[in-house]
Amino acid sequence: MKTKILFVFTLCLSLQMLAQNNDWKVLGKKDVTYKHEEDVVNLRGSEKDIKKFKIRCTQGTLKLKKVVVVYKDKSRDEKKPKGTGIINKNMSSFAFSIDKNKTPEKIELSYEAIGNMVLTKRAKIELLGR
Repeated sequence: MKTKILFVFTLCLSLQMLAQNNDWKVLGKKDVTYKHEEDVVNLRGSEKDIKKFKIRCTQGTLKLKKVVVVYKDKSRDEKKPKGTGIINKNMSSFAFSIDKNKTPEKIELSYEAIGNMVLTKRAKIELLGR
């Protein structure tokens, strides 16, 4: 019985270590005003090696309209958000995938903040990649 518990504990620790290797890293931070806005996040160095990315809202509420990935060969891949595209504080969007055979150069975001302008002056987001 003790060996089974030890085995399960060891298995859980190894799975946790594997999950930490796939942690999301911050690629950029943006403040979003209460009007339609478009921002560009230029990727540099190791940031270009990402396979997926997502958007996390750290303040306010955000309405994501579209995301465009521009690759090194100047081709563009437009991605629509799943569902309504509304992201509340401490929530993130579904992960968007990057084409395997291409190197991303920049990510263009189209969104607007929604909610009470008096309470939260702006929405704040982070672009995460792994």
